[in-house]
Formats: sequence, structure tokens, C-alpha cells
Amino acid sequence: AFRRTSSALTKPTHPHLHPNKGKMQAVTQSSMIARPVRVQKNVVRSSFLGSKAVTAKPVVARSLVSSRSTRLVTKCAVAAEKEIDAGTLDCINSIRFLAIDAVEKANSGHPGLPMGCAPMSYVLFNEFMKFNPKNPQYFNRDRFVLSAGHGCMLHYAMLHLTGYDSVKKEDLMQFRQWESNCPGHPENFVTSGIEVTTGPLGQGIANAVGLAVAEKHLAARFNKPDATIVDHYTYCILGDGCNMEGISTEAASLAGHWGLGKLICMYDDNSISIDGHTDISFTEDVSARFEALGWHTIHVEDGNTDLDAIRKAIEEAKSVTDKPTMIKVTTLIGYGSPNKANSHAVHGAALGAAEVAATRENLKWEHAPFEIPSDVYSTMDKTESGAAVEAEWNKTLAAYCEKYPEEGAEFKQLVSGELPAGWESALPKFTPEDKGDATRNHSQTMLNKLATVLPGLIGGSADLAPSNMTLMKMFGDFQKDTPSERNVRYGVREHGMGAVANALGLHNSGLISYCATFFIFTDYMRSAMRMAALSEIGTIFVMTHDSIGLGEDGPTHQPIEHLASFRAMPNMLMMRPGDGNETAGSYAVGVANRKRPTTMALSRQAMPNLPTTSIEGTKKGAYTVLECDGDAELILIGTGSELQYAYEAGQALQGEGVKARVVSMPCWELFEEQTAEYKESILPAAVTKRVSIEAGSTFGWERYTTSSGIAIGVDTFGASAPAGRLYEFFGISTENVIAKAKSLM
Repeated sequence: AFRRTSSALTKPTHPHLHPNKGKMQAVTQSSMIARPVRVQKNVVRSSFLGSKAVTAKPVVARSLVSSRSTRLVTKCAVAAEKEIDAGTLDCINSIRFLAIDAVEKANSGHPGLPMGCAPMSYVLFNEFMKFNPKNPQYFNRDRFVLSAGHGCMLHYAMLHLTGYDSVKKEDLMQFRQWESNCPGHPENFVTSGIEVTTGPLGQGIANAVGLAVAEKHLAARFNKPDATIVDHYTYCILGDGCNMEGISTEAASLAGHWGLGKLICMYDDNSISIDGHTDISFTEDVSARFEALGWHTIHVEDGNTDLDAIRKAIEEAKSVTDKPTMIKVTTLIGYGSPNKANSHAVHGAALGAAEVAATRENLKWEHAPFEIPSDVYSTMDKTESGAAVEAEWNKTLAAYCEKYPEEGAEFKQLVSGELPAGWESALPKFTPEDKGDATRNHSQTMLNKLATVLPGLIGGSADLAPSNMTLMKMFGDFQKDTPSERNVRYGVREHGMGAVANALGLHNSGLISYCATFFIFTDYMRSAMRMAALSEIGTIFVMTHDSIGLGEDGPTHQPIEHLASFRAMPNMLMMRPGDGNETAGSYAVGVANRKRPTTMALSRQAMPNLPTTSIEGTKKGAYTVLECDGDAELILIGTGSELQYAYEAGQALQGEGVKARVVSMPCWELFEEQTAEYKESILPAAVTKRVSIEAGSTFGWERYTTSSGIAIGVDTFGASAPAGRLYEFFGISTENVIAKAKSLM
């Protein structure tokens, strides 16, 4: 249908909105042109007011005009208001006002989402989720992810009201302040009860997919027909922004493919983003998209007052066991605010003192800031019921272990988070007599050796397993009907893969997650890798084809700046091993570090195994692989596939009487963590004649070559040619190392 805009005024559809809020603003001449009008199906906006529901009444078509645009947006709405009893209403309004008051005190934050999502959150936490607030790490708890992390006061309010010790009233009053337990976005490493760190939109729902994968995998491995010890749901609240980000579709596609029946997501359909109404940029049918991705979909038309509809939707979602469920819950952002509800003004800023007062009056909330009625705590606190749930599970686990002692012992060891004794001894050692090989092939050797001693090792590639060499040959594929297997086929979804892989570790059940692609495609998943570093989770990122050495695929596939960029990332271990022993050492480091991720840059081309490389040396980040007689006058430093050239150059120079030392530096970060004495023993300050060689950007190497040294590398894009020709052109060779070294003598 087409409609010509009109200057006629329409009445606001919400009594709690300001009288002028629903009026059309002046339209420009250009906006008078006839244009199509999108009509949403059964959009419900509540006119809920005060301590009881207003009598339901029909709502006419309403017109909304973004304050940042004169374009008219017309919607059809149907009212279906429900009455909420006073006690329940107090609980819901407690959630709203904890968010309002915390954001107001901080003068920073996002009050709109908590105000709109309070009803669905109340129903979910109070009536469906199982958890023990006094033991947030109770294994069989339901997991909750707030993908729309900007609305974190919703989550903090729920943790506080349900009895978590990590969020006291004093913590809420310090929202977004220095060293607060309530930071500006949920952080799992700060606030007990937060499962994953969210903020970058879309990461959360992708993490939720990973948490659900962990549950499905462990349930398939350990549950018995007569004994169920893994049985929990993953719930997620996401918003329009999450749905706009591509990562949400990547992850949702995987969830549908894998049939994650215990993943239930609730989409806060409030039609508002920072720019204004979402009609300016986001008009797709989200439910249809998720249905096409293999999800079960439900629409709760009134998420403001129809608690029964929310309950029925969650119950229906739990009854669908062969696919994940997306519940679209249509809400009013900033519900209860007379002048800012249903606008971008309530999305990302404090309401202001006047509007807070008006909202208190509007919702008949007579309590002081941060004051909660005792009846609300009595209703929502889950200390007693949570302890009972955990106690019952402990009995179930004890009976399981008695009946299935071998599986029980493995399960207990796995969920303890402790690595099995002696696991590192499975890593092989290499000598020069062993045939040289690409470090990507050595990586596959390590994965297959470790798979037999690490029951939690699980992972896969973004459709590059034959190139990344990441298959564990003794296991099949994790799929919808074979979830106990440990090879994960992520498809061409690097960003989603990274977030899912992170969540497998964040499930805190002992899973050691790895994922793989070409090093260049970390560009697609960098946000997920950064979130791993921030979240303190030890995901292992296996990145092959790490330099111009991949050859003919050319500059689109040849990493240049990538090593430098990950070395700049806090809490990321950037490993670039130079042979078989150093690849083994890199895995020793990656597996042992459960609170920081490891990125491995692995070669496509083969290289020799050197006689002096070692696992122990690799763990120190840098160590001497060729020593000279007496004090060194020159130091050569190499990494990865170029270590061999530094080693050969050192031998040649020593043959000419030069006191040259050769240092392998597979990990800058580990080297910087060594003692000052150790670092001085490897790179003496008095020896300033230094040459480094690495087939990547020279950015940052001056830290180790000093201003008197030379860094050999690649500071332009590569080219399509055989690897040997490229190395010759860029001077990545033994001969060039010798020449540069002699230029310093």
C-alpha cells in the first residue's frame, strides 16, 4: 500500500507519553512524495500505567517521527493489555528502578532496555532458570547471556535480587565506577554470575550458541539412559543491534544446523536504536530469517504486560527439543518514562532528574533510589531453592559415579578444570634426523597426540581442515545426531567460529577449545579473538599460511601486519614456532594457559628441525639456539620459517670468525615475562649489533634489534608468485642476513 503523508495530527497511543510525543512533526516537501508504508504484524505497545493495568482499549494506527529525520513512519498496533498483580508488579518495577537509579547516579548507561525487558527477565529468572546464587559455578546451572550488553543493569539487577553476593546494593550504587563489580558492560572476569563478557553486539548470541554446544556435547558423552547429569538450558536476550551484526547470523546458522534444542533466545523487539527508529535501516522479518536458519520461532506480541504469553512461549520453546528457539518479544523501550519511552533518548543516557521523578510518579513507585521492598527480595531470592537444586544434582552425580565409576571419574576430572597429570609428556620431540616439515603439519601431530590425553580437547576449522590440518583423526564430527564427537565443522564463518570457540571454554566445564583458519582471515574474527583475551579464556587459535611463504595465492591471502597487531593485543600470546620442537612448545604453552588465549602462526612451507630447539626454550619466549665462543659481538634473531636462515647465517659468520649468537624468539610476550637477568643473558644490552628476520611487518622489532640494528621483513603487500621468488625479492634469505650483519661490523 502507498500513503501520502499528511499534516494532520494524531493522538499518542500511550497515555504515559507526553501529549506532544505522538504528534507528527512538520514534514518537508520531499517527504510529501508517496512512499510505501511497512506494516508490522501485531505490534503491541502497552499503555500500562501505575500499579495496575489500564483497561484494554483498541489502538488506532499511530505515527512515529524520528527526532533526527522528518520521514514519517507509520505502524499499526493492537492493544492487548493484561493486568499484573501488585506483588509481581513490584518485582518488575524493582528491576526497572534499580536500572534507572544506577544509571542516574552514574550519569552514564542505558536505562531503556532494562525498563522494557524487566517483565521477560522476571519471568525467566523467577520461574524458569535453575541456578544457585551462592555457588555461581554450580555445574548444571542454566546459563544466561545478555547479548545486548549495554543494558547490563538488567543483569546486575537480576543478580542482586536473586541473591548473588557479587552484586550488593553498594555495588549497584557504584555502577560504571572505578573497580566496581558492576562495570559498564558485563564482564565475566569481574562479576561472579556473569557467564560471558558482552558489549560488541552479536558476540553474546554467538557465545550462547557455544554454551549450548558445550551442553549438547557433554550430555551426549556422559548421560546414560538411567542417569542424567548434564541437563541445562542456555538463555539469551538480544536486541535489534545484535540481529543487525553479521556474527549473529553466522552463529544462528550453526545453531540451526546443529539442532541446539536447549538454546532459547529472547529478542527484545523494541524497534529503537541509537540513530532512532529501526525503520531507517532495519526492516527485515527477523523471525522469518531465524526460521530459515532452522530455528523454531514464537512471537509474544505484548512483552510489557502479558506475562502469561511470555511463560507459554518459554514453555513451548522447552518442548521443542530438535532445534533452537527464537522468541520475539515486542516491548516498549524505556517503559514507564512519560516523555522518553519509545525513543532513542532513553536508549543510551540517564533519564535526568526530572524524568526520573516523572517515571516514579507514572509507575506509582514511592521508594527512594535503590530501595527495594522486602517482599520483592522474599519472592525473588533463590538462595534456598538454588541450594536445593544443587543438592539434588549432587545426589544424582553421586549415584552416577557409583554406577558408572570410569565415566564418573572422567567427568569429575573434566569439570574440575584441572589438566590431567602428565599430559605434556604426550608431546613429541624432534631431531635434525627427523624429516623437516611445515609447522601446520607439526600442529596436526600435536593435536592428535594431545587428543588421547586431554578429554576436553575440542575444535575445528572454518572450512579449511585439510589446509589447516586440524582434524583429530580418532574422532568423528560434532553434528546434530553425533554430538559426542570432537571435530567441529564451523563452515566459512570465521567470526562466529571465534565466538563459539570462546564459549566452549567459558562454559567452565574443562573443555579446551581450538579453532582454525588462514592467518589472513583473522581479519574476519579479530573481535572474537580480542574478546577471548579480554575475557581471560584460553582459546587456541590455530592460524596457518602465516606469511608470503604461502606463495601463489597472492597478497589477498598473505599476512603482513598480523603478527604485529596480535603482539599489540593485551593478554594474547602470539606464538610463531620455527620447527617441530617449537610447535610442541607452543601447544604446551597454549594448553597450560587457561586464562589467556594463544594464537599460533604456522607455516605452509616445510623447514628443517634444528638441533638445539626445545619445548622448554619455547616456553620462555626467546632462547639461544646457536652460541658462540666467548662474548657475542653480534646477535641474529629469527622466528618461524625464518629461524632456519638466522641459524644458517650464524653458522656461516662463525666460520668467518665472527662471534655471532643466534636467538629464536617464538613469543615476545613470554620473553617479556622472564626475569631481567634471563633477558639480559639472551640479549645483552652491551651487544647492539643485531639483525632480526621475519617474513612480516618489521613494526616493533626495534625493541629487540635496538636503534643500531637491522630488521629484515616485509613492509608492503606481497604478490602472487612462487614462495621462493617472493623470498628472494624481499630478501628473506640466509645470504641477506649475512650481508646485513656484515654491514654492522
